[in-house]
Amino acid sequence: MFHLQCVCLLQWRLLESNPLQLFSMPSVYACFSSGNVITALSLFEVMENSDSYKPNSDTYNAFILGYSNLGNDKAMQSSYLAKKAAGFSADLQTYEALILGCVKSRNFDTAERFFEEIVLSGVEPNVSILENMIEGLCKWKNFGKIKEFLKFMLDDGWEINGQMAKKLTGLYCELGRVEEMEELLLTLTKSNQVSEVVSQVHWGIIRLYAILDRLDDVEYSVGRMLKQGISFGCPDDVEKVICSYFRQAAYDRLDLFLEHIKGSYKLTRSNYDLLVAGYRRAGLSEKLDLVMNEMKLAEFS
Repeated sequence: MFHLQCVCLLQWRLLESNPLQLFSMPSVYACFSSGNVITALSLFEVMENSDSYKPNSDTYNAFILGYSNLGNDKAMQSSYLAKKAAGFSADLQTYEALILGCVKSRNFDTAERFFEEIVLSGVEPNVSILENMIEGLCKWKNFGKIKEFLKFMLDDGWEINGQMAKKLTGLYCELGRVEEMEELLLTLTKSNQVSEVVSQVHWGIIRLYAILDRLDDVEYSVGRMLKQGISFGCPDDVEKVICSYFRQAAYDRLDLFLEHIKGSYKLTRSNYDLLVAGYRRAGLSEKLDLVMNEMKLAEFS
């Protein structure tokens, strides 16, 4: 009954409004954005029954994207099949919405299948599709698939952007997969990726080695990073390294580390606070006094 009322209301609005505006993609998007799926379906029904405003490819895309944003995987795929049945082929916007919806609903196998369709159809994927595929593969935690997909991207001339690098390093750090991160760094360096991306992988590697208390590897990785003209990007990574030195009571090595990064990184208040707490806990009054003096010079006292 409610659905019939919606249809009647839309037909009445059609008489008093601009039909092109009523039967536009923004109208369908507005229905989905407000959670009013029934109105969107009613609008589609009115269009189907009209002589002049039949659903077109964009109309179907609007429904596919609407269901995609809602995470309704089944309805999204049904709309896709309906689009094909109506004689419309999938375009870039179709695939972008399909892959987004599959990743949202954690239907990773289907996302992979749609991406294969993109490649076979000759449609050029955009950055949004590639980002969503990386996100899906990271959620899937399928390292073989990740490696395969990165190879496809780089072989095809695509760049790994900062968002993708963040997803990848986040996954590797979460699962302690430092070897995979080292391999990723090598791959990105060889393919001349932008420094923003390479930097994130350097930081991720150092962060993970510090968490694992592999000080030799920490120091090697820091040296390698600095030689490439890259410095630490956030205080938290520096603090993870400092904590690793404190856990192993490697105080002289900590001094060398701090000296090593001095030219490229300025210690923050939180870095100094950590050093003060660590030296105080270890009873190293001489080192504590030096740090306190440095804080005064840095105007952190």
